[in-house]
Amino acid sequence: MESSSMFGLRLSLKQRYFLLLCVAVGAILAYQYTRNRAEVRTMSRVEGLKANSSQFTLEGKPFRILGGSIHYFRVPRAYWEDRLLKMKACGLNTLTTYVPWNLHEPERGVFNFEDQLDLEAYLGLAASLGLWVILRPGPYICAEWDLGGLPSWLLRDHNMKLRTTYPGFTDAVKSFFNHLIRKVAPYQYSKGGPIIAVQVENEYGSFAKDKEYMPFIKEALLSRGITELLLTSDNKEGLKLGGVKGALETINFQKLNPNDIKYLDGIQPQKPKMVMEYWSGWFDLWGDLHHVYTAEDMMPVVTEILKLDMSINLYMFHGGTNFGFMSGAFAVGKPAPKSMVTSYDYDAPLSEAGDYTTKYHLLRNLFSLYHTQPLPELPSLQERRAYQPVVIQQHLSLWDSLHFTDKGKRTLSLLVENCGRVNYGKTLDEQRKGLVGDIELNRRILRDFIIHSLDMKPGFVNRLESSGHWMSLRHRPSFPGFFQTRLYVNSSPKDTFIKLPGWGKGVVFINGKNLGRYWFIGPQQTLYVPGPWLHRGDNKITVFEEQETDGKIQFASSPDYGMTVDVQ
Repeated sequence: MESSSMFGLRLSLKQRYFLLLCVAVGAILAYQYTRNRAEVRTMSRVEGLKANSSQFTLEGKPFRILGGSIHYFRVPRAYWEDRLLKMKACGLNTLTTYVPWNLHEPERGVFNFEDQLDLEAYLGLAASLGLWVILRPGPYICAEWDLGGLPSWLLRDHNMKLRTTYPGFTDAVKSFFNHLIRKVAPYQYSKGGPIIAVQVENEYGSFAKDKEYMPFIKEALLSRGITELLLTSDNKEGLKLGGVKGALETINFQKLNPNDIKYLDGIQPQKPKMVMEYWSGWFDLWGDLHHVYTAEDMMPVVTEILKLDMSINLYMFHGGTNFGFMSGAFAVGKPAPKSMVTSYDYDAPLSEAGDYTTKYHLLRNLFSLYHTQPLPELPSLQERRAYQPVVIQQHLSLWDSLHFTDKGKRTLSLLVENCGRVNYGKTLDEQRKGLVGDIELNRRILRDFIIHSLDMKPGFVNRLESSGHWMSLRHRPSFPGFFQTRLYVNSSPKDTFIKLPGWGKGVVFINGKNLGRYWFIGPQQTLYVPGPWLHRGDNKITVFEEQETDGKIQFASSPDYGMTVDVQ
C-alpha cells in the first residue's frame, strides 16, 4: 500500500484518511462548542435594560446609567480607544453616540460605513472595553451638525418637508435605515452586543410639525429588528409634544429646575428618570466669544441629579472636532444664522485633544462613589509638539484653477460660500445654498453662468497639484487662492495646533485631510492637527484663503479658543 511522509512520519493511505477524519471531526466539534458558547451567552441575556419601575434594571438588577457622549465622526479613528478608555476611567458605564446620515449617505444611494465611519468597529470597541451603548440614529440628530445630520441632497426636492411623513422624506429614511439598522441590530444587548437602548429621532417636541412622524420613526426601527428599550429626548419645552407611545421620555438641560423633574415624573409615574443630555458646556459661533461652563457651576447640578436617583448622560463628555465642512449654523432668536466654529471642544470634561480637565477629575471623584470597585488607572496623555513655522512655497489663484470657456469675453466671477446649514429650529426646509435668485447688471438679468462646484474633497485638492499655474511667492498672490507648503517631521508625529495670525478666512488641508475652517474674527484661533494624520518626512499643507496671508504657517502645543464668556 502507498505511504507518504507527514510531520516527519511515514503513514499509510488508510492512516492518512483516518487522520484527516479526526481533524475534520475536531473542527466540527470546535465550531459547535464555539456556537454553543455564543448561544448560551445570548440566551443568558434575556433581560435587557427595562424601565418598568422607578429604577432602570439590567438583567433584573437595579442599574443606573452613567453615560457620556463621544461621536465617532468627530474623533480620529486612531484615537477612538484612547477616548473610550478615558471615559471608562472617569467612572462612566455607557457611551452614547449619534449617527450622521449625511456622512453615511453623502449622495443618494451611495453609502459609506468604512474607515472613519465604521460604526460597527466603534460599537465593537465599546463592547470590548466593557461599555454599554445608547444609540441615537436619528435620522435627525441636531448635534450642531450641518442640517442636523440630514443629507442636503434631500432639498433638491423643492416640495421637501423634512422631519415629516412627506413621502419624499420617509422613502429616503426607509432606504437609509435599511442599510443602517442591518449593521447595528447584531450589536444589541439581546444578541450579545453593547446596545442597551435606542433613541427615536431627536428633540422632536421642539419641531413637532407632524403627529404621525414619531410613530413612523418608531415603527421604522422596530420593523427592521430593533428590540431594545426605546427612548426619546427633549428639552423642557419639548416634552409635551416629543414623546411617542412605547418609548421612555428623557429630558435635556444644563441647570436643574425641580419643576421640570416633577413634570417628567407626572407624565411618566413610576418610571426611571434620566437626563439624556446634561450639557457639560456649550458650542461656539464665529464672531462670538468662547463659551465656558465652570466646574463650580456644573458639579452641584450633577451631584443633585445623582442624589435624586436619576440616570445621566453628559453631553458632551468629549466633543472633538467638526472636521471638514460639517459645522452647522445657529439661527434661533437671531436675525441671521451664525456658523459654528470648527472646534467642538464644548468645554467638555475631556478636551478637544483628549486632555483631562478640572471637570474630569471632579467627576471621576464623584462617580467613584457609585462603584464598588476602584476605577481604572488614568490612561497617559498624548504628547504634543509646537513644530517650527513653515513658509508658503507656492500659490495658485482660484480663477486659474478653474477651466473657463472663451477666457476672451468679459467675465463676472462670483464665489459663493456655504458656511453651514442651520442645524436646529423650524427653518430646515429653507437651507438651500448657492445663488438662489437673479443677478442683474444695469437692470439686465445675467444668464448662462458656468457653475463650478468646489467640493474641496481630497480628489479636488490632489488634482490641484497638476495645475500648471502654481507660482512662487515672488509673484504677488491674488485672492481667493490656494497656498501650499510642506511640514517636515523628523520623528514620530505628535498632535499639534495650527495658528494663522496673518491670514483671513479659509480652510486647511493636511495630507489631503480637511482640518476645517479658520476665520480671523474668532473666537477660535487654532486648528487641531491629530498626530496620526501626520507622518515622518514631508507633510503637504494646502490652504484655501479668501482674503490675505502673511506667507507662513505657525504651530502651537496648546489650543487658543479666544476670549471667554460664561454660558448663560
